[in-house]
Amino acid sequence: MLLAELGTQFRRRRVKALLLILAAVPALLATLVRFTGGPNAGNGPTFLDQVTHNGVFAALVGLTVCLTVFLPLTVAIVAGDSIAGEASLGTLRYLLVRPAGRSRLLLVKAGTVAAFCLAAALAVAAGGLIMGAILFPIGPVTTISGTTLPLLTGIERIVLAALVVGASLFGMAAIGVFISTLTDVPVGAMAATLGIVVLSAVLGGVSQVQAIHPWLFTQNWSAFGDLVRDPIRWTGIVHDLRLQVAYIAVFGAAAWARFTTKDVLA
Repeated sequence: MLLAELGTQFRRRRVKALLLILAAVPALLATLVRFTGGPNAGNGPTFLDQVTHNGVFAALVGLTVCLTVFLPLTVAIVAGDSIAGEASLGTLRYLLVRPAGRSRLLLVKAGTVAAFCLAAALAVAAGGLIMGAILFPIGPVTTISGTTLPLLTGIERIVLAALVVGASLFGMAAIGVFISTLTDVPVGAMAATLGIVVLSAVLGGVSQVQAIHPWLFTQNWSAFGDLVRDPIRWTGIVHDLRLQVAYIAVFGAAAWARFTTKDVLA
């Protein structure tokens, strides 16, 4: 059932278009840097001033930029559509006719959204790596700590960074799936999910509510940059992933409680 749902999800034109757009963002940034010379050191998004020296940094720039808008937007679209989309099309009732049951259907839908989170982050990294290699020289990667890593090790770190970014979106995805069980209007679920992301990001920048900052699911999204240190600094990454697990547990349970008791009329 999961494989069938994954196949259906990634064959959709909308999902293909979203992944293509995500891959195009770092490619476009790399192209702009190539023809404008890029910013001075310390200006612009993190890692942008290093792209001209090593094209592999285009992937990290893409992850940094996309994590502010594009990745949350695309995940909100997919998560908000997971259950509400089926209800709006009138196919949810037919899916529940299968002997799999509501719990399994919800788990499969959630797993598909999680797979999209990882695929989206990897698409960004792939777009940056490919265009960076085309437009700029590539070679050993200079870390934030000042040491140098072999090219292959640097690429492995970038792939790991993409996976961490994808996993960082799991908490948001769980919120989106939960909201999707509350309505039959997918656009409403998408907007509400994205609104919660914006609220979390805004609260993260308000010092007056600093006490809740460690509990905001967006607070440590930028921790993936610690993978470009030598040695890797795991504290922020581990805290981020633990927080995502907590959000998955809370909103996953809420989604299950809602979906298993919901009257499905469509």
